[in-house]
Amino acid sequence: MTNFNVIIEKGEDGYLISEVVELPGCHTQARTMDELLRRTKEAIILYLKENTSEDIETSFIGTQKIEV
Repeated sequence: MTNFNVIIEKGEDGYLISEVVELPGCHTQARTMDELLRRTKEAIILYLKENTSEDIETSFIGTQKIEV
């Protein structure tokens, strides 16, 4: 098993949106958190099946919220 970092945001339309940090272009959306997590796992599996020749070599540091 491999762990991935996922950024979750809430869109203007109320949908939850996930983006997998280590997999460029791997994202999905859903109405509930449970549905979003399920769809995100599915998106990761599909991404990895389609991109098996590429090695994933990123080093996620973290996120930081700043006030301006």
